[in-house]
Amino acid sequence: MKLYTTLEKVLKTEPNFVTDEGELKKWVVISKAQNYDAELIGLLLDEPELKAHFFIPVKDVLVFNQDLFVEFMEQKNYLNDSYTAYKNKIGLTIDGKFLNQRNEVALVWPYKDCVLEGGQSREEDKREEIFFNEVLAQDEINQLLAPKVLTNAKTFTVDGEKAFEGFTRNEEGTITDNLIIKGNNLLALHSLKEEFTGKVKLIYIDPPYNTGKDGFNYNDRFNHSSWLTFMKNRLQIAKELLSNNGSLWINIDDREAHYLKVLGDDIFGRDNFIINVVWQKKYAPQNDAKFFTDNHDHILVFAKSKGHFKINPLKRTAENNKQYINDDKDGRGLWRTDNILVKSFTNDRVFPIINPNTKKEFNPPKGRCWRYSQSSLELMIVENRIYFGKDGTGAPQVKRYLKEVKDGITPLSIWLRTEAGDNQEAKNETYAFENENTFETPKPERLIERIINIGSNSGDIVLDFFAGSGTTSAVANKMGRQFITTEQMDYIENVTIERLKKVVAGEQGGISKSVNWQGGGSFTYLELKKYNQTFVDRIQEAKDTKTLLLIWEEMKVKSFMSYNIAIQKQEEHLEEFKQLTFEEQQKLLITLLDKNQLYVNLSSMHDKDFECSTEEVKVTEDFYELKK
Repeated sequence: MKLYTTLEKVLKTEPNFVTDEGELKKWVVISKAQNYDAELIGLLLDEPELKAHFFIPVKDVLVFNQDLFVEFMEQKNYLNDSYTAYKNKIGLTIDGKFLNQRNEVALVWPYKDCVLEGGQSREEDKREEIFFNEVLAQDEINQLLAPKVLTNAKTFTVDGEKAFEGFTRNEEGTITDNLIIKGNNLLALHSLKEEFTGKVKLIYIDPPYNTGKDGFNYNDRFNHSSWLTFMKNRLQIAKELLSNNGSLWINIDDREAHYLKVLGDDIFGRDNFIINVVWQKKYAPQNDAKFFTDNHDHILVFAKSKGHFKINPLKRTAENNKQYINDDKDGRGLWRTDNILVKSFTNDRVFPIINPNTKKEFNPPKGRCWRYSQSSLELMIVENRIYFGKDGTGAPQVKRYLKEVKDGITPLSIWLRTEAGDNQEAKNETYAFENENTFETPKPERLIERIINIGSNSGDIVLDFFAGSGTTSAVANKMGRQFITTEQMDYIENVTIERLKKVVAGEQGGISKSVNWQGGGSFTYLELKKYNQTFVDRIQEAKDTKTLLLIWEEMKVKSFMSYNIAIQKQEEHLEEFKQLTFEEQQKLLITLLDKNQLYVNLSSMHDKDFECSTEEVKVTEDFYELKK
């Protein structure tokens, strides 16, 4: 076609439109056209044939026919991409434009589904993930994050599994049951918002570290920004759930820690950052490491409001108290020595102290003075509160009695494995609850115990929305806290729940002996009711095109399709669909689904299309306290 040849020749005169191999940068040209680029329009106007074809005369003014130009570029199959071409044929559009005509760049990944495969049994299983990232209008996002219908409720007590009979509430009407919720954690958090906004005292999370070996397996160029958006969506709702005196603790490694600190500052405010705890997660050197052995994690701590946040001191241990002695059999108990000098100088505190045993005089060094007045020191010597060494001939030191020390110590910002455990200790703890080593880097119960001790009190609500093996919930239950946890991975049923069942029954692993755990408590298990998510799961788990075609037949009857798709066109081009690669077929079917209907919204509970059972209506109405 002469027009095409002419257009290509003209465009290739501009170096910015040509690759190093001499190929035309079609997307660059289309982008320039969509932005009415003066350089591009000038080139087109200089060629009479192109000027006549792509411009409309209006009262002696030429108007660039943008849509005609872009359509022409695309109809010549500039992008030899069967997947994109197929999406155009079946009518996938947004705001009246085919997807490959749009010029926006949007980092909108508000779904954990796009990151962790629902059917994985191990988070570190590496697969070519199937994800979607679509531009959503605000009203669509509001629908997506609306409260969901709850299903499959059951209660676990020391006597085993029981039928769900209803939630228990306190005087303020807040649910006091321990909760485990299966489903997309972002959507679960927004459902919890209805009941628990401003009521959670402590949130601890151990999210995917984005190492390339964990559950966050994005294999695209936006991996880092995808992860940050993934975290941002969840931290924003987490902040809403926290009480004014609550805190958020995030376990992370060096790869994303510093970026996450900046993100946390943006969401919580820099003034509400508390500390970056460095935790020694392993001890042995890694001799195959290229540069350094990575033996620490970061724990970033943010307060909802620093003005209201207070920490609990750590309990004193035998290790903390080993410096306290009683060499002289002092009846007032254990003591340690302390310096009797001070830096602030006053003349009236410069005098000799006389050792009553040797009569030797001790004077403070030049420019220094004693901490106490002469009369006070003379009385302290009489009362045996000044120590002159084991043989009684040394320099004076003041006694500090253990019973006079405050009950607890202020935590340091570096936590050693000897005091907070390590990854190997955690693996030993979780191994008893797993058929195999499901988790690469679990966290030890001693670490979580320390965090919960510092940031909460008995009866407070502790939330973890990356449940994993259930360590946070296990420790919270043993420490008398109410726990809420969420997870969408399938191992929630054979690992997380099984662990919590054993904890309730009185298992003796982890911190059980140190807190004298004898068993007790209970928890309620719930699921977000799936709808289109069921089809997403099945598409991701499919192994061949035949299975996908069977799923497509069901989708036509039962699923909610994107309003951008014309079903009849999908049918008309089904043979071309079969020619796509299997991964493209999977991605295409997921794209056809309406993402607002992944789970059943509370507002649709009585819609017969969603087939909510009597039991699902009952538990949902009870959770949200709906009037019947």
